[in-house]
Amino acid sequence: MNSASAQFVMSRRMNMYEPLHQISSWVDSFRDDAFPNVSPSTIVEVNERLDSLSEDTSSHGAQAPSNKYDQEESKPIDKIQRRLAQNREAARKSRLRKKAYIQQLELSRSKLMQMEQELERVRQQKSLNGLFQGTYVGGGVEQLPFSPSVNSGIVAFEMEYGHWIEEQNKQICELRNALNANVSDVELRILVDSGMKHYFDLFQLKGSAAKADVFYLISGMWKTSTERFFLWIGGSRPSELLKVLGPQLDPLTDQQVVDVYNLKQSCEQAEEALSQGMEKLQQTLGETIATDHLGEGIYTSEMANNAIEKLEVLVSFINQASILADHLRKETLLQMHRILTMRQAARGLLALGEYFQRLRALSSLWGSRPRQPA
Repeated sequence: MNSASAQFVMSRRMNMYEPLHQISSWVDSFRDDAFPNVSPSTIVEVNERLDSLSEDTSSHGAQAPSNKYDQEESKPIDKIQRRLAQNREAARKSRLRKKAYIQQLELSRSKLMQMEQELERVRQQKSLNGLFQGTYVGGGVEQLPFSPSVNSGIVAFEMEYGHWIEEQNKQICELRNALNANVSDVELRILVDSGMKHYFDLFQLKGSAAKADVFYLISGMWKTSTERFFLWIGGSRPSELLKVLGPQLDPLTDQQVVDVYNLKQSCEQAEEALSQGMEKLQQTLGETIATDHLGEGIYTSEMANNAIEKLEVLVSFINQASILADHLRKETLLQMHRILTMRQAARGLLALGEYFQRLRALSSLWGSRPRQPA
């Protein structure tokens, strides 16, 4: 082969690998702090393009003779292939975790059905044993059979919430390890987005539980005793959480300080409006129950039906208040995500998760403490 032919072949070969150089530089640029807003879906798309392109180039490269120039050109390809292999391994592990989670859900569903069957047998046994509930009618007592019911929606919520806690504990460990390892902002974004979505999933679970029994939800019976001490309409006050997180986010810029302060003020105003609405609902419900003939031992079926009708209307309003409270919590998380840098947002989510962990741990320690004899 003369020199002109060799030069032509070398030119064609370099042109063939040129797209790989460009895309490799593009992927590397995602790891820099100058691009904090790149979404994980974009990276997946780039990886897919690299995968198909690398297969095409490898098939062409197998036909070409090997020389020192080929070895030099293969270096960026090896780097990309290693990265693709790592991505495929991460995807495989993710699929395995998802499969295990689905199997756990199926097992939990089976246990739930068994629990419902057992509780149904207990209900029937209690009814046969003659448990009664007194209903006042005209000064007398009419004995009616008491048949306690089990709300399957609440039982399912408690099981799902248990899984939610387990997953949150795993995410807290991943965030802590990532921050300690000083990973890139792109990797932190994936963890932060996953943590945000996890809280949004909880709000959806609570919405389903509210439809099953809104009084159970807003009373906080699904939380530990220490968490219930800070309860506000089925959860925590966003403004109080901002006070807790503030010191964990320093140093903040002057603009961030102003934005966080304004967000806290907005939260407090919305919380006050919702609190006043709940107080009005409680007052109306109390007045409904106290209507007519208190102190006379009279509680007719007509009065009971009237109270139930009014209670149904009030429950609808309470459901709305519960939804609005969770909406405020969700918006607070989104606004903090907008105000903070990616690394600050990761530290904030870590601090928030550890805060709730400590509340639950404190409840366990308090419940298992040694008690003095009476």
